[in-house]
Amino acid sequence: MSEQGWSVKDKVVLVTGATNGIGKVTAQRLAAQGAQIVIVSRSAEKCKATAEEIRTQTGATVDWIAADLSLLAGIEDAAAEFRARYDRLHVLINNAGAFFAERIVTADGYEATFALNHLNYFLLTERLRELLLASAPARIVNVSSDAHYGGAINFDDLMGERKYSGWSAYSQSKLANVMFTYALARRLEDANVTANALHPGFVATGFGRNNGGVVGMFMPIAQMFAKKPDQGAETSVFLAASPTVEGVTGKYFADNKAKESSKLSYDVTAQERLWEVSEQLVRLAKPAGAAQSV
Repeated sequence: MSEQGWSVKDKVVLVTGATNGIGKVTAQRLAAQGAQIVIVSRSAEKCKATAEEIRTQTGATVDWIAADLSLLAGIEDAAAEFRARYDRLHVLINNAGAFFAERIVTADGYEATFALNHLNYFLLTERLRELLLASAPARIVNVSSDAHYGGAINFDDLMGERKYSGWSAYSQSKLANVMFTYALARRLEDANVTANALHPGFVATGFGRNNGGVVGMFMPIAQMFAKKPDQGAETSVFLAASPTVEGVTGKYFADNKAKESSKLSYDVTAQERLWEVSEQLVRLAKPAGAAQSV
């Protein structure tokens, strides 16, 4: 498609975690460009209020789906509800995420950081992949973080059962976002569906404020020096809407420019192992004979 051809006007765009922070600003800005927005977040009340606010501001069509994306059932329900309402999806923005200072286990038995920040991206994208393919050209935008540079995928203890650090779990999940993006881009290479990851910057949002103790007290102070949400949303909006990145895939962006991600993120063997383990964890594949230790 030519540079003049790509526009989000009249395109269906799904944004997760869009009731506050950069997700909300991303949805607002794309709605202002004429996109048909669907927001997904846990609270039905917040979803409804946010949708109404964006509709009032932009005059755009804004729909919402309430779902807990830290749970496999919540992800499945969100995808099923979306497929029931729409027969096309042009842009998927995986934005929902959180930082958990203390180890929390979901109802599926998974550590909450890995479940929400990675398995959510993986399973939601897989469940909506056919719609993206049918709507091509289409785009997948995965919000990661430069925190991934300090991360490593601990395949022997993915869920932090033996040793848990909130920051290590977060960094691991953000590295998983980048590795998933690269593996996904390979799988979509000839499909006219692009997949890119991004670093939004350190942004003043509700991020981290779900924690108590020192972390809960520190975040509001630290965020006094952070980017505003409208600045943090810039690269997400750029990757979703700019004609200059038409056909660009398998890249990591910050400040609207591609940049090198961590050395570990380019390990194709590790990317494929993460993909296989993720399939098993979200039950898209039966466990192999020798189950992975998680």
